Amino acid sequence: MIVEVESNENCEASFFARFKEIGPARPVDQVRLYDRNPAGEWYWVTGWSDNAETPACRAYAQPVEDSGSGLAHLVYGGMYGLRFKPVNVEETWHLESPHQWGEAYLSLASERDLHYAE
Repeated sequence: MIVEVESNENCEASFFARFKEIGPARPVDQVRLYDRNPAGEWYWVTGWSDNAETPACRAYAQPVEDSGSGLAHLVYGGMYGLRFKPVNVEETWHLESPHQWGEAYLSLASERDLHYAE
């Protein structure tokens, strides 16, 4: 599988990488991150596309081989990467929000940090 993200307003750095798939991709809507809290905090996640009218798109998680840790769960979205916001923030997805940020992709060590979309 190849993940390619173009440099854009959501995610300044472009990214291109190849991963070896271990299982199928599944849609996700939340991830737990540990950057701000050692116990972890849940965040909404969406893909971000180049569609100016409706940039939010589906985000997916897929098990892949990781040369450093064996198995990882790769979270990826649209051509413009992923967008995150805290679960307690009730606002639409948009680039001007101080509560939201973008990333090219996310690699998680454990499936327990994923919430699959229904």
